[in-house]
Amino acid sequence: MSRRTKVWVALATVYTIWGSTYLGIALAVETMPPLFAVSSRFVAAGALLAAWVARRYGLQALRISRTELGAVTLIGLLLIGANGLLFYAERTVPIGLASLVIASVPLWVAVFRIASGDRPPTAVLFGLALGFLGIALLVRPSGDVEFQGLLLVLLSALSWATGSFLSPRVRLPRNSSTATSYEMLIAGLVLLPFGLAAGPDVQEFSTRSLLGWSYLVVFGAIVGYSAYVWLLTHAPLGLVSTYAYVNPVIAIALGAIVLDESITSRVVVGATIVLTAVALVVRREPPTAEPAPLPAEPPARADAGTTIAR
Repeated sequence: MSRRTKVWVALATVYTIWGSTYLGIALAVETMPPLFAVSSRFVAAGALLAAWVARRYGLQALRISRTELGAVTLIGLLLIGANGLLFYAERTVPIGLASLVIASVPLWVAVFRIASGDRPPTAVLFGLALGFLGIALLVRPSGDVEFQGLLLVLLSALSWATGSFLSPRVRLPRNSSTATSYEMLIAGLVLLPFGLAAGPDVQEFSTRSLLGWSYLVVFGAIVGYSAYVWLLTHAPLGLVSTYAYVNPVIAIALGAIVLDESITSRVVVGATIVLTAVALVVRREPPTAEPAPLPAEPPARADAGTTIAR
């Protein structure tokens, strides 16, 4: 298989899996308490990823300094906000609408960069103005969707953006997989007591919820993330970042097909505005270098803070 083909296969994997995680969350919280679902998911996924790192690179790859521990703890706490709020919100917010609000993460990251002194080109400023117009349209009060749920999704996006912005500015472990495994484990272990306090009854968990939870652990956190990390060292960042405006399309389609969600004119117009804005902003990201793969060494963090574990 040629390198070009591998890139497109990996892209298709990220598009499909990360676009469908919204469906996995919706199915999981049908019968599972949100805090228990998200905390147990992170503990399981973090443990699996740490085991893979140990087997692939050796136990030494899991050793981190105190400074790095502080950094992964910070990102892990932001991960709690990003995913915990989203799990709660998807009890009332359609997954297509939720995915569109989360798609605004690159816009918020751009705002943070401007606040820190960056001077973006005019196209980015236009994209930001356009994007926030679309967000305002999507989150405005509506009779069919609770405003509280939309507010939780918006706060989730802000938490995600904060983690993405801070990731390249703190000292994280060089191995991206090591960093992510710690982030997920810390997020999961912090939330787990609250999840258990919700009194989850395993006997009440439906097959659909268990399948959705399992999909999030194995595919969303492991397979999708692995494909994403591979892409970061084998493809331009601008191309990799296209997941930000492809995932919502998949989420909207799955919501309509599996959950019978209606695709309203509001969603169509909002999607067009937000995704156009995200495309304007993301396309201005500088491309990454394309180093030769180093199979005997752990991958360095090349993501420049574009995302945190999903």
